[in-house]
Amino acid sequence: MSRPANGFGMRHVALFVRDMAACERFYVDLLGMSVEWRPDDNNVYLTSGSDNLALHQADNAQPRDESSQRLDHIGFFVATAADVDAWFDWLTRHAVRMRTEPRTHRDGARSFYCYDPDGTQVQIIHHPPVCAWEAERAPS
Repeated sequence: MSRPANGFGMRHVALFVRDMAACERFYVDLLGMSVEWRPDDNNVYLTSGSDNLALHQADNAQPRDESSQRLDHIGFFVATAADVDAWFDWLTRHAVRMRTEPRTHRDGARSFYCYDPDGTQVQIIHHPPVCAWEAERAPS
């Protein structure tokens, strides 16, 4: 089997933040992103059309260590839900360490998580709103 198509590239970042309200204001009010989905008080998903930024509430009981990485994961978008499964199969066959199996989320997205060689969590995701945006901007 050959490697699946690259899809839309890396357009998703998820960050742990200590002050959810302040971070949301920064990205929405200052940088012009809009709220795409707020599943609960501890998570908000923002977009500027071609991307997706997830803000997740950090555990404020833990001391802040500026030298440590606060990145939750990086995400690579693919065109279809079936592509998610193809990537899972491809990476599994190449002995990539998996965190989760593919699953369909409440918002219709489908994804799984694995680890890069350094331990960074990587998400392969089909996200219908981003795919719709890509379809609208594609030349006819």
